[in-house]
Amino acid sequence: MPRKLLLPYKSVFSHFRAPRGLHDSLAMNAARSGYRVFSANSTAACTELAKRITERLGAELGKSVVYQETNGETRVEIKESVRGQDVFIIQTIPRDVNTAVMELLIMAYALKTSCARNIIGVIPYFPYSKQSKMRKRGSIVCKLLASMLAKAGLTHIITMDLHQKEIQGFFSFPVDNLRASPFLLQYIQEEIPDYRNAVIVAKSPDAAKRAQSYAERLRLGLAVIHGEAQCTEQDMDDGRHSPPMVKNATVHPGLELPLMMAKEKPPITVVGDVGGRIAIIVDDIIDDVESFVAAAEILKERGAYKIFVMATHGLLSADAPRLIEESSIDEVVVTNTVPHEVQKLQCPKIKTVDISLILSEAIRRIHNGESMAYLFRNITVDD
Repeated sequence: MPRKLLLPYKSVFSHFRAPRGLHDSLAMNAARSGYRVFSANSTAACTELAKRITERLGAELGKSVVYQETNGETRVEIKESVRGQDVFIIQTIPRDVNTAVMELLIMAYALKTSCARNIIGVIPYFPYSKQSKMRKRGSIVCKLLASMLAKAGLTHIITMDLHQKEIQGFFSFPVDNLRASPFLLQYIQEEIPDYRNAVIVAKSPDAAKRAQSYAERLRLGLAVIHGEAQCTEQDMDDGRHSPPMVKNATVHPGLELPLMMAKEKPPITVVGDVGGRIAIIVDDIIDDVESFVAAAEILKERGAYKIFVMATHGLLSADAPRLIEESSIDEVVVTNTVPHEVQKLQCPKIKTVDISLILSEAIRRIHNGESMAYLFRNITVDD
C-alpha cells in the first residue's frame, strides 16, 4: 500500500491565503482605533463647553442623539461605531440636575454595550457633591451616584474642584480632580489693575484653606469673616445622635457623662484689615448668594472699596443674578464648568473664565497614556 506523503507543518499552512482586502481592513481598523468625544447633554447651551474642547483637540464631536420623550424618559442613540476605542463623555450640569445624571448614565451604558474599550466621564462640576456627609438620618447621595456611574460602565472620571476632596474615595476607579485656581489667579493678575492692593477673604472659617492658598500665591494679605451670621455644614443638627423619647428614663449613677456645652457664636468679626483695600472673596461654589451678599456688606462697612467674588462653579440658582446686581459686589468671576449664559444676561456683573484648555489637555494625556503630573504642578494636598 503506497504511503501518504506528509507535508511539513509550515508547508501545510503555507497554502492558506488571506481573503483579498483582509490586510487592508486590519490596517484601516488599526488606524481608526483612537478616541471619540461625545456630549451627553440634550440642551444646546450645555454643548458649548464640549465644542470648545473638541476644537482644541482638533477632533469632531461624536455623532449621538440625546433627547427627552413626551413621557419624560431620556433616550440616547449612538450614531457611530465606538468598538475598541477610548470614549470621553462631556457632561455639564444645567439646572435640571437629575435629567443630566440620567443622560450620563444612559450614554455610558450605551457605550458599554457598544464595546467601547474605556469610558471616561468629563464632569467639570460633579453633582450632589454637597451631599457627601451623613446629615439628619439622610444618606450620602454622592456615594450612591459614584456607585451608579461605575455600574453604568464608566472607567475613569475627570472633574474639577470637588466640594470635598474625600469624594474621590467613593469611586472604585481613578478620579482626576483638576484645579481651576490657575485660571482664576491669572484673571486676578490680568483683569484687576491694582490687585496688589487687594486682600483675599474667606467668607467663613471653612473656606480659610482655599483663601490662604490664593493669598500665598499672589503674595497678598488674608482676612477671614467669623461670627453669628455664618452657618456652616458642621453646625447642622445631626439627628443620628438624638436620644430616643423614653418616659421616666433613669440613668445609672456610674454612667453619667459631663454635659456638652452648646455652641454660641461670637458677634461678626473680620479677622484681618480690609480698610481701603480691594476684597476678593474666594470659594469653590456660588449657588445661593445670600451669604456672599452678606459678606460683601460687612466688608463694605469695614472699608473695602471694591469687592470681587471668585468661584469655580457658578450655579447661581433662583434669584442669584438679581441679588448680585443689587448688592455691594462689584464683580462675580466663575468658570464655564456650569452653563450660566442666562444668568449673565440678567446680571452684567457676572464674568466667565474658560477652562476648556486644561480639560482638553487632560483628555489628550489620558488617551496617550501620559502622566497627569504636569496638570498638578505646585498643587499641594490642601489646595
